[in-house]
Amino acid sequence: MAALGRVETGRRRLGSSVPFLVAGAVVLALAGPAVQRREAQTFRNLDGVIFVIDVSGSMVRDESWPKLVNVARAGLSVLGSKPAALIVYGGDSYLASPLTTDHVQLGQAVSLLDEDTMPDRGNRPALALGRAADVLQAADILAGDVVLMTDGEGLDANALRAAQRIADIGGRLSVVVSRTTVSDAPPVGQATFDTFARVGGGKVYDTGDLEAVMADFGETSAARLERQDLQLLLLVDYGRYLLFLALLPALMFFRRERG
Repeated sequence: MAALGRVETGRRRLGSSVPFLVAGAVVLALAGPAVQRREAQTFRNLDGVIFVIDVSGSMVRDESWPKLVNVARAGLSVLGSKPAALIVYGGDSYLASPLTTDHVQLGQAVSLLDEDTMPDRGNRPALALGRAADVLQAADILAGDVVLMTDGEGLDANALRAAQRIADIGGRLSVVVSRTTVSDAPPVGQATFDTFARVGGGKVYDTGDLEAVMADFGETSAARLERQDLQLLLLVDYGRYLLFLALLPALMFFRRERG
């Protein structure tokens, strides 16, 4: 190469170090230099919705069950930043999911409910409504909605007292009615559902009222937020700025050669 005149001799040129300067700046940028942001605050939504679903045999074996599941999933899809919880009941009640903002996962959990979900036979909505009130109180929810999804079986005086408790702590109880036909028990009259909605301060819906449920439970107003004591570990990345610095020595690649 020297014989062909391809090797330059003489003093070292500054340009030979430019690639190393650019590579070094890029390596530092990719290393992710960052500074912790200690003043960052976290917030939580003070609204919330608890779905209380009757999964007794008269519900899950009826042909109206898929419609009820669609109503629950439709309600979850419009909650936005509102957390939601799921309570299922039959002869007993269970907190299937605590308050969470992962509405997609919660909707999938609702879709998996079937006649094998509840190990306890019977129908005791009073236990489920009482558990919903406990969840609202424990989470310090200011405007909590409880959505009772039922065919009305087991709605007795105890359940009505639980509905009153929800209203007393600032919650609101609404009822989604499933008109089931597989049970031997006589159908529950509309007056019973209206009484629970009136005591709970909510509304009564049928399984076909998808648009009404989505409109009433959607996040249409400004969310009420509260600053939490727990702070997230947030970092400010400065690597992007080092990439800009790498462009400065890279300009040497575009210099004009002497003739």
